Amino acid sequence: MSGGKRRNLTPYLLILPAFIITIGILVPFAISAYWSMTNYSLNRPDFHFTGLKNYIDMFKSRVFWNATLVTFKYAISAVTVELGLGLVIALLLNRETLMSKILRPLLILPLMIAPVIGTLMWKLMMSPEFGVANYVLSFFGQRNFPWAASAKYAMFSVVLVDVWMFTPFIALLLLAGLRSLPVPPFEAAKVDGASNWFVFRNLTLPMLMPYIFITIIFRLVDSLRAFDIPFAMTKGGPGDILMTYQITAFNEVFTFLNVSKGAAYMLVNWVLIYAICFVLVGKLQKWRDRIN
Repeated sequence: MSGGKRRNLTPYLLILPAFIITIGILVPFAISAYWSMTNYSLNRPDFHFTGLKNYIDMFKSRVFWNATLVTFKYAISAVTVELGLGLVIALLLNRETLMSKILRPLLILPLMIAPVIGTLMWKLMMSPEFGVANYVLSFFGQRNFPWAASAKYAMFSVVLVDVWMFTPFIALLLLAGLRSLPVPPFEAAKVDGASNWFVFRNLTLPMLMPYIFITIIFRLVDSLRAFDIPFAMTKGGPGDILMTYQITAFNEVFTFLNVSKGAAYMLVNWVLIYAICFVLVGKLQKWRDRIN
């Protein structure tokens, strides 16, 4: 092959892996979208097209609205706490102190543990019978705290695990953002005698907003499709207190063998995530245009 032909084929060879991955994503997505409009079940040898019947039945179901409430409650609670803690940790680690130099490498330790493994570790620590968490609480006068075994504290327990596991991710992203901010505005504010709160409110926070939007998008997408932590902790219980979209879809397919309804739940979950990301990315672009 001549050099000219090789150069002409190079762009197509470079995009070939991305094209293959795209096909690998779109084909299962199209199949699941079609199955969601059928009565396909694993215990039924044949199935036929039913249109929007699954979606109509789903929107009329209390199970769907409970899954919607649980999913958003879990995602908003986890992301809000993680963003607040992550910002505080990033601000503290941005200072050149001996403690910050020691803690920076340790910050990634929770990220090195698979969410299911980390949840099982916390599940053992939260055990009412022999968990170390209740032993620690006993020094503060609290004994036999039910944790995830109680419907009242189940959401708190899984959000606590999520916060422990993913706050370092947000802290590292925001720390990278802080390190990339221009130095001259901060030096000018220091020369003018501006207080730390003034600098944070009028310089640090506005310039850090694009990074905050990016971290919110990443974590919100991940939290809205939460499965591993709630499932590993209680499999969606007690009752239906932790039945997110993903766990509800899992039960529809693997417990009730109803593939079509499970696919419908997954497609609704995807539509919600896509819509929220579309809005957030649009706001991020507007913020960047305002800064520029």
